[in-house]
Order: sequence, then C-alpha cells, then structure tokens
Amino acid sequence: MGKNAIVGQSGGPTSVINASLAGVYQSCKARGAQVVYGMCNGVAGLLEKRVVDLSAQLHDHLDVELLKRTPSSFLGSCRFKLPAIEEDRSVYEKLFRILEELDIGYFFYIGGNDSMDTIGKLADYGKLVGSDIRFMGVPKTIDNDLMVTDHTPGYGSAAKYIGVIMKEIIRDATVYGTKYVTIVEIMGRNAGWLTAAAALARSEDCEGVDMICLPEVPFDVDHFVEKVAAMQEKKPSVVIAVSEGIKLADGRYVCELADDVHAVDAFGHKTLTGTARFLANTCARQLDTKTRCIELSTLQRCAGHLTSRTDVTEAYQVGGAAAKAAFEGHTGEMVAIKRVSNAPYQSTTELHPISEVANLEKKVPLEWINESHTDMMPEFLEYARPLIQAELTPIYVDGLPCHVRMK
Repeated sequence: MGKNAIVGQSGGPTSVINASLAGVYQSCKARGAQVVYGMCNGVAGLLEKRVVDLSAQLHDHLDVELLKRTPSSFLGSCRFKLPAIEEDRSVYEKLFRILEELDIGYFFYIGGNDSMDTIGKLADYGKLVGSDIRFMGVPKTIDNDLMVTDHTPGYGSAAKYIGVIMKEIIRDATVYGTKYVTIVEIMGRNAGWLTAAAALARSEDCEGVDMICLPEVPFDVDHFVEKVAAMQEKKPSVVIAVSEGIKLADGRYVCELADDVHAVDAFGHKTLTGTARFLANTCARQLDTKTRCIELSTLQRCAGHLTSRTDVTEAYQVGGAAAKAAFEGHTGEMVAIKRVSNAPYQSTTELHPISEVANLEKKVPLEWINESHTDMMPEFLEYARPLIQAELTPIYVDGLPCHVRMK
C-alpha cells in the first residue's frame, strides 16, 4: 500500500463541505498517513498534477476549526466527467501514474451523484489493473438527492438558510397591505428537497409560504396563475417558493419558456435559472397585481454564517468514517448517514457500494406533498427539522466571519 492519502472536492460547494475535508484530513493523519494531499479543482486538477500538502495549509487546531467554518470548497471544485474505461483508458493510465508518483494508498472524493460516478469508475479501473489503492466516496450536496443515505451533508444548512430567509421575506412582503406576488426561486434540478424546506418557515410567529412548487409534480402555468388569483381573493400578498427545476407535463423545464440561453455542463446538465422571473412576469401580465422574483442562487449554499451545527457535525463525521473505512480495507464505497431516531435525533454512519448511489436520484416522496400540491405534509417537517438544529458560531474578526483560504 502507498503511504499517502489524497482528497478532492467536486461539484457544487456547500457551507459544510470543508468540515468533511477536515474529517478526512484529521482521520488520515491519526491513522498514520505520512502526507495527505489535496487535489486543486478535483480530478481535473489532479490530471494537471496540481496538488497541495494539506499539512502546509492547516498548521494547527485553529486552522482546522476555521476550515469547518469556511463555506465553499477550500480545494476548489470541478465538473469533470471521466470517460467510460472502454472508451479511453489513457485518462485512467495518466491518473494512476500520478497517484503512483505521489505514493497514494487512499483516495477520497467529496461530492454528489457525479462525484460518486468518478469514484465508481476509478475503483473499477483499480480492480481491473490490480491496484491496491482504496477509493472512497464522501457524500455532499445541498440537493439531498443521493440514494441510500438518509440525508446529505450540506442539506441541513441550506434548509436552515431557506427557512430563515423565507420567514424574513414573508415579513417584508406583507408590510404594505396591497396586492403583491413574491416568487422565490430555490435550487433543485430534479428533486425538490430544498424548495420543500420553505415549509419550515411556518411557525407560531409566521404564517408560512402560500404555495410550494416541486419538480416531482408536473407543472401547469395556467393552473398556477389560477391558484394565485384564488389566493389573492383571500389575502393580497402571496409568497411562493418554486424549484428552479419545475417541469411541464411534456418534460420541458419551465425556465425554458423564457427563451433564455441555458449552457450545458460536462455531465449534460442544463443551467437552470429564470423560473421565478418567468412566472412573476406571467402573473403581472395576467393578473392585476405587482410582482417580484427573488433568486436565492448561490446564497443558499454558501451562507457559512447560518450553518446547522447538526450538519457540520455530520459532515465532519462522514469524512472521518470514510478514512476509517479505507484504512480498514474498504474501496468502491460511499459513507451514508443512517437515522437512528427523531426524538431525540440520533444518527450513525454505514457503508454502501457506489453502484447503489452513482447516477441515481432520490426524490421527495409524493406522500409528503399535500393533495393540492401546494405544501408539505407533517412527515416532511418531522424529517427536516432535526437537520437544522443549533448553530456553529463563526469566529469573527473586525465584525465579519473569519475564513481560511488556500495559501
């Protein structure tokens, strides 16, 4: 076995992805790894031999604590799709040569669906050529759409941010007492977990959002306008949460109706934006009302000042569990979170083959959506509320959160 470990981050960042990096780093060092390398910009950077010794970046306990509190991907990210092994072995040959040069025995990739695809392909190639490098996936995504895991690190903090922001938007939207439609666009391509989190805003001190639109339910623009009109007969100001990925019955994304240009990434995913703007403009044209659209965009994934302590803790734990599993001989697997109980909330970790995760999506159960497709059922709230509990207070300097960055 190689004596060193290497870790990368891939896909969209979260506010707690660096807690998983800290977990991998500290667990590998504690288990005797001589060097723990970080890939700069994931596998794409590794192919260019852009790596750093994490010990040169994280000098003491304070740096690690700052890392846990630093949002976005400390090592940088990428959206790089490895080809099928039978289509192009040269990429794999190059990667494994670099890993051999670095004397790597343990390889960790922190990411979502596409990142688990990368781990699966590397583990398959390693088995094919008789390599004893161990490849482990560490889950991460605010979308919460990974299979086998109860939830993903990153989701709890994003859900907390959305719940907080929706409460504040609702307060702002009702000050004038005039007819107003506020449509908030929330991330989520094919799974509506994040948009569903808008339901968390309803509480004793908040009436909650008036409508929630998820990609799990086919969307009808005319029906949507009719619902808004009916709601405004009862209350003038309406606040609605919509997923960026809501689709028409024919499979087209609603945002495509706006005729905006939508780029495509390496995995064939269209860039989705403009859903709220299109629906706000449609309501403004068809109803006698003022409208506004709000895109939370990257704010919901980088709000490090509003992370859930539960989320940070679990993100760190899955990183450590991945290192433990690799040093015990596991490869081609992902660490998953298993919920033990809701009250009190308890969780543990378990391992699953990458084949049960890669290129698959976990959707919001339809039975957690009410009959009118406008709100979430109590089962969802019981699922989500434990994940947003408590806070990890930032370390403030001159009134602003202090972060650690690549030197």
